[in-house]
Amino acid sequence: MDRDSQRLFSIAVSRVQHLHLLAQRLFSEFESSLQMEEQRQLNKIFLQDFCNSDYIISPIDKHETQRSSVLKLLSISYRLVDCWEIPSHSLPGGSVPRNQIPLKLSELKTGISMLISRQANQDAELFSDGSAFQLAPFNESVIRSYELLACFKKDMHKVETYLTVAKCRLSPEANCTL
Repeated sequence: MDRDSQRLFSIAVSRVQHLHLLAQRLFSEFESSLQMEEQRQLNKIFLQDFCNSDYIISPIDKHETQRSSVLKLLSISYRLVDCWEIPSHSLPGGSVPRNQIPLKLSELKTGISMLISRQANQDAELFSDGSAFQLAPFNESVIRSYELLACFKKDMHKVETYLTVAKCRLSPEANCTL
């Protein structure tokens, strides 16, 4: 991997790690504002629901992630970040300024796009993508906020993992382990 690509990967991994930490912090702040019983009920509801990003085909486990090509990991990461560009404006702010997350997502998306272009130029590889709970006690906006934050946290963790694996794949001297 050339120096410029290595620098781009380092920046992208650093940015997604920051976004993942922000997502965790927002989710924790939101959860701590709820009563214990509300947290349990919302968790049960969320387990039945799906995130908007669930339609994006991605590796199902650590082994499949490690077997995926760098270009595939970058492309999945790009789609995961892209699918949050509009919903990120609706995330509850907590202690994080409202415009910080959409801006960071946009910067990360640009960086991943540059990495995809570089990788595509270096690599001619082609791939294809080929029980009811009572909602009444909860305000719909509380449920939506919980789902958004939980999904955002989950997706930023995925992107962080994929970018780290891709970076390690291209820099064997980094001696990375997951």
